[in-house]
Amino acid sequence: MALGILAKKLHMAELFNEHGRAVAVTVLETGPCTITQVKGRKTDGYEAIQVAFQATEEKKLNKPQLGHLKKAGVGPFRVLREFRLEQPGEYTVGQQLTASAVFKEGELVDVSGTSIGKGFQGGVKRWHWKGGGATHGSMSHRAPGSIGSTTTPGRVLRGHHLPGHMGDEKVTIQNLRIMKIDDEANRLIVQGAVPGAENALLVVHKSVKRPGVVVAAKGLQEIVAGEEEDAKKKPAKPAAKKK
Repeated sequence: MALGILAKKLHMAELFNEHGRAVAVTVLETGPCTITQVKGRKTDGYEAIQVAFQATEEKKLNKPQLGHLKKAGVGPFRVLREFRLEQPGEYTVGQQLTASAVFKEGELVDVSGTSIGKGFQGGVKRWHWKGGGATHGSMSHRAPGSIGSTTTPGRVLRGHHLPGHMGDEKVTIQNLRIMKIDDEANRLIVQGAVPGAENALLVVHKSVKRPGVVVAAKGLQEIVAGEEEDAKKKPAKPAAKKK
């Protein structure tokens, strides 16, 4: 995993970029995060750094957790996460990681979190089924209907899209652009939406597919030109046959 920091989702908002375009953004609280352990291949079998986030009270932690944090010389924290790195020796225990120390404005990042749980849902909402007819006497609007496979194989195939539990699972949104970094207020503003409800825990790390890439804000003309190029690359639809 690439280097990153822990964050808390605060709320969504709207900003104007350099071209005056209104952009939907998400405001994150990013700590700062404290390094509580540096792991090496000789001692732990792999190389990584352990990061703590969200200070809490000692009574809310058990004795092993308190002992581990006191050994590192830091206070009690609620959340501990690891980031595997190739050269963790560059970091020291007790060092604080801020958003500006890890990222740059305009850089692309991946944001991971737990999506909002929606409970038991039907197939129309969960799998975007079309649904049945709404008029002409139809009595089957959102019901699954027939799901068998006739006499061969004579059973419902495993993995069939059916009603069931929806949400409350790990989701990663890739290549979100950082709009602004505010270390004084411990805020990181990213373009677009991120998984989870407000106050949800998130992991923000460098983009896996485009690491270290800094993208400039696009104006309306650039967006329109890009859409036109994409439309040209798409294969043309075959002409309809005349009856």
